[in-house]
Amino acid sequence: MLLAIDAGNTNVVFALFDGSEIKARWRIATDPRRTADEYVVWLRQLLELNDLGLDDVEAVIIGTVVPRALHNLTVLSEKYFGVTPLVAGRGDAEWGVALDVAQPDTVGADRVLNIIAAHETYKQDIVIIDFGTATTFDVADYDGAYKGGVIAPGINLSLDALVGKTAQLPRIALEAPDDENVIGRTTESQMLIGIFWGYVGMIEGLVKRTKLQIGRPTKVIATGGLAVLFDEHTDVFDHLESDLTLRGLLILYQRATNT
Repeated sequence: MLLAIDAGNTNVVFALFDGSEIKARWRIATDPRRTADEYVVWLRQLLELNDLGLDDVEAVIIGTVVPRALHNLTVLSEKYFGVTPLVAGRGDAEWGVALDVAQPDTVGADRVLNIIAAHETYKQDIVIIDFGTATTFDVADYDGAYKGGVIAPGINLSLDALVGKTAQLPRIALEAPDDENVIGRTTESQMLIGIFWGYVGMIEGLVKRTKLQIGRPTKVIATGGLAVLFDEHTDVFDHLESDLTLRGLLILYQRATNT
């Protein structure tokens, strides 16, 4: 089986693929200092809970936006799984898509993987909104070429900044408001309205402007942990794809190995 590792700024996600099916999925907080030995203690227990062992992992592919995490993940693959991992965007796992931007080397691996996975399915102009540590908007044309996008603070970052930089505002749970009322009667409700509906307004406004600039029929795809929270409160998304980055890793592996 293939172990796909998506190392993001907040979490590292491990997904075990049996063919094209995700057999198991686990996540752990990103810590570049975490050693291969620490990873394997954690992973071995999770594999056993699924009646699996280290020997069931036959190949590894890594996509990361945290360069310092790559070394220990590579050691994990070589030392405990006995395989040299493919690294997304390098060597045999080169992207295979055009990065039509001013600084292609600075585009995050997760963003390119999302483009690869989405284009494989939709094969037209697309906008991908990824709700992660940052909220990113990525645009690809009908040929699958990455054309650029937008980077905005993630909603949790915005909430942390609001609470951390004020003396009296309380920490609140991030959730959808009970109704569409935008006049809050308490401090907490006013904060929630500002964060949540303010974000919805940003999403809808940027998608509208992006579609106008593209000028052709465009699919809008949402992914990332918080995508489902917003999907129920806006009609701007055409599709919700929770495993888009992992699917991109699978596609890249299949292309690299001709499988």
